[in-house]
Amino acid sequence: MGMSAAQSHPNIITTTADWLFSWARRSSLWWLQFGLACCAIEMISSAMPRFDLAERFGMLYRASPRQADLMIVAGTVTKKMAPVVRQLYDQMADPKWVISMGSCANVGGPFDTYAVVQGVDQVIPVDIYVPGCPPVPEALYYGVLELQNRIIRYERLKERYGPEAAEAYREEERQAARSALGPRS
Repeated sequence: MGMSAAQSHPNIITTTADWLFSWARRSSLWWLQFGLACCAIEMISSAMPRFDLAERFGMLYRASPRQADLMIVAGTVTKKMAPVVRQLYDQMADPKWVISMGSCANVGGPFDTYAVVQGVDQVIPVDIYVPGCPPVPEALYYGVLELQNRIIRYERLKERYGPEAAEAYREEERQAARSALGPRS
């Protein structure tokens, strides 16, 4: 049986390695849990047996930023903690994604003080904002699903039009999500 006969067989799937790697990347996100306040309790509970976010989506908690491709910032980011958040983000391998979880991480929450950063997007770029105080695990589910959809669109644009177009699209998505939060106090 020659190569052309093998290619026409209906039970053989051929694909490119890039497509396979991007499928694995979006289907198995490894996240760096960065819980700073009460939202961290909801983030941790979403991985427990009742909600099972980690196993259901093939996600793994990673203790090292070098092994993670998703950072979930859950809770209040203080100005003293902001350089640590930035350092951990910089240590993550590309492509890296960020979910901001909860009102405090999104816009500073009720803490309009000198010590609190009014949104983690002032420190690192954020891809998905999950609202709530604290958000329920289902909201985090929705955020992860939305992130997976964005990763699919990003990978398709990167494949068709190149990395510059994909990054421009990603920045447009970030700007749209940021403007949907409304004005900051």
